[in-house]
Amino acid sequence: MTNPLLAHWDTAFELAPFDQIRDADFAPALDQALAQHQDWIGEIADNPAPASFANVIEALETPVPALEQVLSVFFTVAGADSNPEREALQREFSPKLAAHFSTITANKGLYARIKQVWDQRDSLDLTSEQQRVLMITHRGFLRGGAALEGTADTRMQEIKGRLATLGTEFTQNLLADERDWQMELGEEDLAGLPEFVVDAARAAGAEKGAAGPVVTLSRSIITPFLQFSPRRDLRQKAFAAFTARGANGGETDNRAIAAEILALRAERAELLGYDSFADYKLETEMAKTPSAVRGLLMDVWEPAVARANRDAEILAQMMHEEGINGDLEPWDWRYYAEKRRKAEHDLDEAELKPYLQLDRMIEASFACATRLFGLEFRPLEVPLYHEDCRAWEVTRDGKHLAVFIGDYFARGSKRSGAWCSAMRAQANFPKPTNPIVINVCNFAKGEPALLSWDDARTLFHEFGHALHQMLSNVSYESISGTSVARDFVELPSQLYEHWLEVPEVLSEFATHAETGAPMPPELLAKVLGASTFDMGFQTVEYVASALVDLAFHEGVAPEDVMAKQAEVLEQIGMPSAIKMRHATPQFAHVFSGDGYSSGYYSYMWSEVMDADAFAAFEEAGGAFDPERARALERHILSMGGSVDPAELYTAFRGRLPGVEALLKGRGLAAE
Repeated sequence: MTNPLLAHWDTAFELAPFDQIRDADFAPALDQALAQHQDWIGEIADNPAPASFANVIEALETPVPALEQVLSVFFTVAGADSNPEREALQREFSPKLAAHFSTITANKGLYARIKQVWDQRDSLDLTSEQQRVLMITHRGFLRGGAALEGTADTRMQEIKGRLATLGTEFTQNLLADERDWQMELGEEDLAGLPEFVVDAARAAGAEKGAAGPVVTLSRSIITPFLQFSPRRDLRQKAFAAFTARGANGGETDNRAIAAEILALRAERAELLGYDSFADYKLETEMAKTPSAVRGLLMDVWEPAVARANRDAEILAQMMHEEGINGDLEPWDWRYYAEKRRKAEHDLDEAELKPYLQLDRMIEASFACATRLFGLEFRPLEVPLYHEDCRAWEVTRDGKHLAVFIGDYFARGSKRSGAWCSAMRAQANFPKPTNPIVINVCNFAKGEPALLSWDDARTLFHEFGHALHQMLSNVSYESISGTSVARDFVELPSQLYEHWLEVPEVLSEFATHAETGAPMPPELLAKVLGASTFDMGFQTVEYVASALVDLAFHEGVAPEDVMAKQAEVLEQIGMPSAIKMRHATPQFAHVFSGDGYSSGYYSYMWSEVMDADAFAAFEEAGGAFDPERARALERHILSMGGSVDPAELYTAFRGRLPGVEALLKGRGLAAE
C-alpha cells in the first residue's frame, strides 16, 4: 500500500489527505524522503558542469516534494494535535533532521560550488531577487559552519544535533506541565466569576474529563480567572502553577536544559568567530548589534516601569481598602487592575465579551482584508487534522491565491500560545505555487465562543502573519512570505492589529451574542478610550523578558539560569508585583528553537514600525486608504525577504521611524 505522505496529493488544492494519514506512516516516509533529498543534494554537489546560479542556487531552491509533504504534515500535528506517539516521533526526528541538514551545510563540495557562484556574482546577469537569494544562501552556509575544518567542523555538527534534541525536550516538558495540571472548582468557587469564565471552565472540565469546571494553564482560561476571581487563595494557587511550568523538578524540569542550550549556543558562536551568540544572531537582523537592541528596550523600559510603579501604588491602596494587608502580589494585579478599569473607564470585561464572538471576529479580519487588498474567502469542506479546524479558499478577482486554515480552540493536545505557519509556501520557481497557511490559537470554547479583547487582538495578529504569507509574490521559496529578518517579521502582524480598533470595524462586527445588536457607541468609546489601560504592566512584563533573553546570550553562558534571571531583573528594577511574561523554564520562544533566541525584542522593534506605518494610513485617507493599502502590499506584504527590510520599510514610508510613535501608541509618551 502506498504511503499517503509520499504519494501525489490528488486532492482539492493539493491539501494533505489528513483522513488517510496515520501516525505509523511518518517514520518510513521521513526516511525515504530524507534519502531522496540527500540524493538530490549529491547531484548538485557532484555536478561536473561549471557552477552557475541555475545548477547550484536554483537547484537548491527546487523542492523535493516528499520531504516537504512529510515535514509540513508532521510539524503541523506535532504542535497543534500531539499525542504520545507523535511526541515520541518528534524526539526521534529532531536529531535525525538536525544531522541531515547539518550534513548538507557541512558538504564541502556543495559549499565550494556555492562559493564559485558567489565569487563570480558581479559578472552574472542576475536580477536583484536572484542576487539576494545568492547572498542569503552563501551567508547561511558560512553561518552554518561550512567553512569550518577538522575538529571544529565535527563539533559544530554535534552541537546542532544536541540543540535539536534539547529544544524538543523543552517543548514537550512544557506541554506536559500545562496538560497535567488543573484546579477543580466547586460551585462555591464560581461566585463572582462572570458567566463567560464559568462557561469556559465548564468546557475545559468537559475536555479534561473532570466532574465539573476546572481552571487550566491555558492563558484563555487562567487569565480571566485571575482577573475576576475574588478568591485570593485560589488566584495564588493558580498563579503559582502557571509560573512553575517547566520548573517543577523531575523529568519535566527545563532549568538544566535551558542552561545547556545557552552553553551550546555560546560555543557555536565562538566556533564561528563571534564574540557572543547575541552578536552572531543579530548580525542578520535589522538591529544588527546587542547594543542597538538594549538601547531600544531601555528607551521603553524607563517610562514603562515608572508607569507600572505608580499603578502598583494605586492597586495596593485598593487592596488595603478591602481590608487585605501586606504587599500587592503578582496574583493580585490582574484582579485589582480589572476593578480599576471598571471604575475609571466604566468598562467591564464581562460587559464587553459578549460583543466579541469568535465567528464575528473572524469575519471582521476577513472583511478588512477584502477592503484593503480585495481578497475574498469561501468556506471549504475538506478533511483536516482536527474537527475544530476550518478552511477557506482565498481568491482575488476570481483567481485562487491561497488556502487558509484556522484552528482556534485550546485543547490538551495543543501547545500553548498562538502561531502562524505555512504547510506550503508561495513561490513562482520552478512553477507557480500557492500557499496553504494555518493560524493556530488557544481560545476557550463556548456556545458561542467569546473572546477577550486580548484574544481578539491575537486573532488579528496571527491573521496579519497569514496575509504576509498569502500575498507573497516572489520567485523563490527561501525568501517567501514570512522568511524575513526576525525583527521585521512581526511588522505585518502587529500592524494588522490596528484594524481591530477602527470604530467602523467594531460597529459592524462587534455584535451581541444573544441580541445581535451592535456594540453601543458609548461602549465602543470606552473600549477605545481604555486601549492603553494598564500598559505599564503589559510593557514591563514583556520588556523584562526581552532583556533577560538578551543578557542570556550576550556574554558567558550562565551555569545557573534562574540566578542570572534574578540578577537581570534586580539590575533593571523589576517591580515585585509583576513577573516576566515568560520566565526562563517556560520561555518557549527562546528555548524551543533558535528562532527568537536573542530575538524576543523583535516584537518591540516591529512595534516601532507598526505604530508609524498605521499613522501613514491615518495621515492619508484613513484606515482603508486604497493608495496606502496598495503601497503596503507592493513594498512589504508581497516582497517577502527579497529586499533588505530597511529598504522595504523606507520604500513604504519614505523614512525609518523613531521610538516616539511606539511610546505614544502605548500611552507612555508623557512619562
